[in-house]
Amino acid sequence: MQSILVLGGGKIGSVVAELLAHAETGGRSDYRVSLADRSAEALSGAPRHAQIDTLVLDVNDPAALGAALHGRYAVLSALPYRLTVKVAEAARGNAARPGCHYLDLTEDVASTRRIREIATGAPHAFIPQCGLAPGFISIVAADLARRFEPLDSVRMRVGALPTFPSNSLNYNLTWSTEGVINEYCEPCEAIVDGRRTQVPALEEREEFSLDGVLYEAFNTSGGLGTLCETLEGRVRTLNYRTIRYPGHAAVMKTLLHDLRLKDRRELLKDILENALPATTQDVVIVFATAAGVRDDEHGQRRFLQDSVVRKIYSRSLHGTTHSAIQITTASALCAMLDLLREGVIAQAGFVKQEDVALDAFLGNRFGAVYAEEASAPRRLAA
Repeated sequence: MQSILVLGGGKIGSVVAELLAHAETGGRSDYRVSLADRSAEALSGAPRHAQIDTLVLDVNDPAALGAALHGRYAVLSALPYRLTVKVAEAARGNAARPGCHYLDLTEDVASTRRIREIATGAPHAFIPQCGLAPGFISIVAADLARRFEPLDSVRMRVGALPTFPSNSLNYNLTWSTEGVINEYCEPCEAIVDGRRTQVPALEEREEFSLDGVLYEAFNTSGGLGTLCETLEGRVRTLNYRTIRYPGHAAVMKTLLHDLRLKDRRELLKDILENALPATTQDVVIVFATAAGVRDDEHGQRRFLQDSVVRKIYSRSLHGTTHSAIQITTASALCAMLDLLREGVIAQAGFVKQEDVALDAFLGNRFGAVYAEEASAPRRLAA
């Protein structure tokens, strides 16, 4: 049984702890989980399970964090992106205290770059960006890209949306408010005409329909993970855009730019959290497309396109209803931990999401949440 420290007792961390606590092989538990948060109130709602204990912990206290990491197989960070580097530095360990494996959910580009530096020469694995986007979408996109030579384009679209939108933003809070604001503000990586570059968030808006529902998509930061580096020199076009209902981007531009709340993010967070209700009635949409040259079914070299589409809804797990974004994000993080424990992925140093084979991820007991095929043919119209 592996001892795991999950940091962050919020929407995602609590589900991560729940999933790991129920993981068994041959009737024996695979994980013992300590769920930690600086708020005792947040931990009061932690899942009740014999394999879960709770710990009040402030990661800004290096001594307390180091003690909490002692003897752990891995630490999983479900904390706000601004705290992830502190956890990674502690996980690296030192001469007095051995480190442990490190996994997180961050979408923040700067944090990931720093974690990569920390991972250099480390005896343990450092695996950031283990969620939905970046995370699963990177694994899907890399799998699609491998099918073509030469590769022309890779386009990634992901959204976590309320099933029943009812406000002018057409949005409910289903994920980290800080994370949403951050990805709407920071520059976005892309490859344009074969050159790696940065493009502004909330721009290059497009519309498409899926199952008769109209959506918009626009640039947001972090969703590509490390794919720009991985595919640079191989692809003409690579981009990531967040999916929302039409009208969302225009309202967010007003708030962030016209009202200058981009420079007052704490105020914007307070406004959104007091104005937009949370919901567990949501849907996660994953849509990735790659195009390039390969042999068709007759052995002829042709310019072709492959796509992957998933729609995942909220559901009940172990008797509790969880949102789709909770299920998909927590399951992706747990799947990466499972694959690490099984020796399927690298055991030391920096590990990219796209280093993981899609079949291995979908074949995992946690990754299987993404393996469900669409129940009916899906027609996409750009």
